[in-house]
Amino acid sequence: MSTEPAVPTSPEPSAPEPATPVPATPVPPASSRRLVLFTFLLAALVLAVDQATKQWALSALELGAPQHNLIGEFLSLRLVLNPGAALGIGYGYTWVLTILVVAVVIVIVRVISKIRSRAWAVTLGLLLGGAVGNLVDRLLREPGFAHGHVVDFIGYWNWFTGNVADIAIVVAAVMLALLSLMGIGLDGQRESDREAASAAGTEVAPEPEA
Repeated sequence: MSTEPAVPTSPEPSAPEPATPVPATPVPPASSRRLVLFTFLLAALVLAVDQATKQWALSALELGAPQHNLIGEFLSLRLVLNPGAALGIGYGYTWVLTILVVAVVIVIVRVISKIRSRAWAVTLGLLLGGAVGNLVDRLLREPGFAHGHVVDFIGYWNWFTGNVADIAIVVAAVMLALLSLMGIGLDGQRESDREAASAAGTEVAPEPEA
């Protein structure tokens, strides 16, 4: 009596295991340090150019002299010693402005260590360099410590007169507004991506190129 060979049975397919979320790849410490270093170097460059151009203005331009037009009346050179803020605001309260700028500089320095975005590195570098540039004037120039007048020499029509530090601050303010509108945080992540990742229980990798 012959027996038929047993037919092997295939194992029943098992339900697929849920995929384990892959954690985001953090920004390498070396890259973070480079961003911080870049921010401070950019700030130092802005400060150096600002102070060098102010010294040139003090030696080449005469206080109260007629303006030297560069592009018609749109852009000109005229020396102004400003005891207040932009547009002469805060005249007579130079020491208050000095304290406010010192506080801003401290906040910027504390925030710089958290950046993971090149765009934020440029923004904070320009902002820090511009703020320190005008702060140096308030601390070290006449008529005295914390009451110094800021050297302005770039005239825009007959509206106001500024300097290199002011240009850096304005550019930084525009970049700050754009980054905020785009929802890009200091870590380079977009707020929408962060919220979506939080809802899905995963993490979004930072975008150092932002």
